[in-house]
Amino acid sequence: MSCTIGSLGVCNAKMALIENCRTYQTPKDSGCAQSCSSDVIELNVGGQVYYTRHATLTSVPNSLLGKLFSTKKDISNDLVQDIKGRYFIDRDGFLFRYVLDYLRDKNVVLPDYFPEKGRLKREAEFFQLPELVKILTPDDYIHNDFDEASLGSDQRLFPASYLDARDRCYGFITVGYKSSCALGRDADPKARGIPKIFICGRVGLAKEVFGDTLNESRDPDRLPERYTSQFSLKFRHLERAFDMLAESGFHIVACNSSLTTSPHNRHTEDRNWANNTEYVFYRKYSKQQWQSVIILIIKIDCCK
Repeated sequence: MSCTIGSLGVCNAKMALIENCRTYQTPKDSGCAQSCSSDVIELNVGGQVYYTRHATLTSVPNSLLGKLFSTKKDISNDLVQDIKGRYFIDRDGFLFRYVLDYLRDKNVVLPDYFPEKGRLKREAEFFQLPELVKILTPDDYIHNDFDEASLGSDQRLFPASYLDARDRCYGFITVGYKSSCALGRDADPKARGIPKIFICGRVGLAKEVFGDTLNESRDPDRLPERYTSQFSLKFRHLERAFDMLAESGFHIVACNSSLTTSPHNRHTEDRNWANNTEYVFYRKYSKQQWQSVIILIIKIDCCK
């Protein structure tokens, strides 16, 4: 290679680049595996590529990864490699990020309403991380009211941790009021159908508020954590229902009303009308918390 004085710097750079190309070999070309003594480990987990430190993988020594990547043994006999020399682990690549999070921080933060919690628990069991299994194991389970026919049997139970324990006493109750009346020239204004009050919401909340006054015949044996729209009340007075809700700490947040009639009666003067009204109530505190708030307010008033 001939170089002029003006291009000497460029030639030196080219020669250095050529020398680097001669001496550098990729893991694929050299045929050598990653050394476990290397600080950065490249993993292929179910097709997802991860880079992490060796110290992270061995942070829980008794775990599967801690044993596999221990410096005391040769891991090349236990893990296969992909075509680029990365260690391949045939597990869920998406969920492995949470396993790595736990290995880094000894804790894991999941998104709200995380639907893969059961599968992540299986990954934690596979990687032999008992503390992570405990984090992912709730005390009990709540049932999901989505379309169960489209879910597998292992997907029908959702961990109770989806609802914070303090939030189980919070919630909405919808009171539906249905009545009918006849209007027209010859209609008797006193001739009204028997009104009916329907209750929609979480079963546990409805039973707490209305107790034995609930008619559960249309939806019997419903678990307290599930939701229903089939309960009704055994009495017919809305004001009584409102009083019971107020005593339990609920307050009204919305209402809606509609008046309908059958299209077959539109050409007659006398019509039967159906009135449907819904009242939505919300409670921020449990009944016990609400009573404590009331007692505190009374004490404050007495001290004034």
